[in-house]
Amino acid sequence: MKTQPINFMIIMAKDNQNQNRVALVTGANQGVGLQVAKELVANGLTVLIGSRNFARGEAAASDIGPGAIALQLDVTNHASIAAAAERIRNEFGRLDLLINNAAISNTSRLPGQSVEDHAKTTRPSIVSLDEMRAVWETNVFGVLAVYQAMLPLLRESPNARIVNVSSGAGSLARNSDPAHPGRSLFGPTYAASKTALNALTIAMAIELEPEGIKVNAVSPGFIKTNLNNYGGTGTVEEGAREVVRVALLGPNDASGTFTRWENTPIPW
Repeated sequence: MKTQPINFMIIMAKDNQNQNRVALVTGANQGVGLQVAKELVANGLTVLIGSRNFARGEAAASDIGPGAIALQLDVTNHASIAAAAERIRNEFGRLDLLINNAAISNTSRLPGQSVEDHAKTTRPSIVSLDEMRAVWETNVFGVLAVYQAMLPLLRESPNARIVNVSSGAGSLARNSDPAHPGRSLFGPTYAASKTALNALTIAMAIELEPEGIKVNAVSPGFIKTNLNNYGGTGTVEEGAREVVRVALLGPNDASGTFTRWENTPIPW
């Protein structure tokens, strides 16, 4: 189905409410994370380009231009996370927006191997526990580690928000339905890690509700990126649009939601 062009985020005038806001996007040196960073900068935010490889983060920041700043951040390395949080505190004193985007789908897929064929190697009965641990270390524990480190900085913001980039592949409601077309791909590694991320989203939203810090999960869709060996069907522009829409919501908008474009709920 043909979707409408989504350059509206890029061409819209920078809203005064976004001026001087500071955002961190993890895994922002490529794919959806890079596109999200571009659009947030276009909307007036200062965006920290979280990248495990600092040189790649610098290249991405240079490509985006003024408003983008490279930040070395490996979400699986506690020293890296702590150093990133310290740099943000020293240079900005707060964080207004955290987008947990960094994720991996596997560590063992063969070159050219399809998502469907790789899924056959990660059935619960045969999946490598080391493979599962590696994926969850980034997609689940990495998100929680970054959340814990950045929360004191978010608490310094008058309008803080967290967006967790999830996936419809993690929906238990969908995968419990025998008619769901993607049901056969559900497994303990990537898909279940996103189920766990959804649970973390709800836990964070409940914890931060008294403080007014909003936490939401967003599914970009099946986007053509390195995550799936570029086997997706959507563009990074399409993948970024709901992430950006939710990231730019105001302080009175909803928390604890799981959506895809445009504000379409996904069942947990």
